[in-house]
Amino acid sequence: MTDVDLALDPPVRTSALRLTLASPLYGGATAALFLSGLGFSAAAPQIASFLVDDLGGSLTTAGLFYLTSLTAPVAGYLVGRRSDRTGGRLGLFRLCAVAGFAGWAGIAYSPWLWLPYVISAVVLGFAGAATSQLFAAVHDESPGNDGGPGNDGVVAVVRMALTAGWVVGPVAGAFLAAQTSLRTMLLATALCTLAQIIPLGTLRTRAVTVVRDRPASPGPRAMLPLLAFTGLYVLVYAGEPVKYAYLPIYMREQLGFPAGLSGAIIGIQPLVEIVLMPLAVIVARRTGMMRLMVAGAGFGVAANLCFALSGSAAGLFAGQVLMGGVWGVFAALGIIVAQRLLPTAVATASAVFLSSTALASAIGGAAGGLGAAGIGLPHVFLLPACFGLAAVAGLAAMTRRSPAL
Repeated sequence: MTDVDLALDPPVRTSALRLTLASPLYGGATAALFLSGLGFSAAAPQIASFLVDDLGGSLTTAGLFYLTSLTAPVAGYLVGRRSDRTGGRLGLFRLCAVAGFAGWAGIAYSPWLWLPYVISAVVLGFAGAATSQLFAAVHDESPGNDGGPGNDGVVAVVRMALTAGWVVGPVAGAFLAAQTSLRTMLLATALCTLAQIIPLGTLRTRAVTVVRDRPASPGPRAMLPLLAFTGLYVLVYAGEPVKYAYLPIYMREQLGFPAGLSGAIIGIQPLVEIVLMPLAVIVARRTGMMRLMVAGAGFGVAANLCFALSGSAAGLFAGQVLMGGVWGVFAALGIIVAQRLLPTAVATASAVFLSSTALASAIGGAAGGLGAAGIGLPHVFLLPACFGLAAVAGLAAMTRRSPAL
C-alpha cells in the first residue's frame, strides 16, 4: 500500500500510515472499521436468502427488507447531534456497537419473519452510527482540529480499512454460511460488530470544547451545503444497487459468461478502489477535492455506459475499473468534505453523509426495478448514467461556490 505523505509542519514530513500506527485512536479506529466492514458485508448478500430459506418469506418480501435501512439517516442524525452537544464520541460509538451486536444476534435467532424487519428498522439504524462517531473522533484528534493534510491522509487510511473489510467479508460470509448455516453466519456478524470495541479498549478522546452560545444543533441554513453535497452523493451511489442486482444477471443470462469470469469482473472494483484511495488524497491537494469529485462522478457515467453499451467482457472490466475510480475518490474524500461543510458539528456531518447510502440504495433499487421492467437489460444501466450526469453538474456548481474545497 502506498504511504500518503503528510505535511504536519513545513520542515517535517511523515506518512499517514506511520501516523495512524503511532496513535492508539487512529490505529484502533482502523481495526474497528475493518471489523465493521467485514461483519456487515458478510451479512448483506446473505440476508435475503435467510429470510426466504430459514423464515419462509417470498422473494418480494425479502426485497422489502432493504427498505428498513431508511431509518438509518434519522438515527444517525440523532446520534450525531447528541455527540456534537456533549463531545462524547467514543462513548456513543460503544453504545452503537452494542446495539449492532444485539440487533444482528436478534436477527440470527429470529423465529418469526416479521422480527428481522422490526429489528433492522429500530435497532440497526442506530448501530450504523458507530462509524460516523469514529470519524468524528479522528477529526477531533487531528492537529488543531483544522482538517489539514495530516487529517486527510489519516482519514484515507482509516477509510481504506472499511473498504478492506468489504473486500473480505462477502467471501468469508458465503464460506461460513456454506460450512455451517445462515444463522451462524449472522451470529458471526453480531460478534464482529461487538468486536469493534476491542481495538479501542477503554481509550478516551481528548475533551472537545463545546461552545455554550452555539445553537444546540445547526440550523437549516448552516446545513444546506452539507445536504446539497449529500444529495449529489446519493445520485452517484444510486447506481451501486442497480449494478449489484442486474450486472450478474446480465452476465449470466444474456452474455453466458462462466461463473469465474463473472466473479472476476465483480471483484475487480474494490481492488481498484483500495489502491486508488491514497492516490486520490495526493491528487486532491493539487486539484481540490470538489474538482476531483466532479471527475469521479464522470467516471461513474462512463462506467454505466460501458455496462449498457459494450456487451463484452473487456467492456465490463473497463466499466468496473472506472467504478473503482469513482469509489477511490468518494470513499477517500467524501467524509472529509462533509465535515468541512459543517465544521461546527462534525459528528452530525459524518452521520448525515455516511447514513445517506441507505437512502441511495432504496432509490437505486426502486429505479433499477422499474427500469429493468421497462427498458430491460442492459439498458437499465442508462438510468444510473443519467443520475451521474446530474451529479456531475451539481458538483461542478458546488465547486464554483466553494473554491476552497
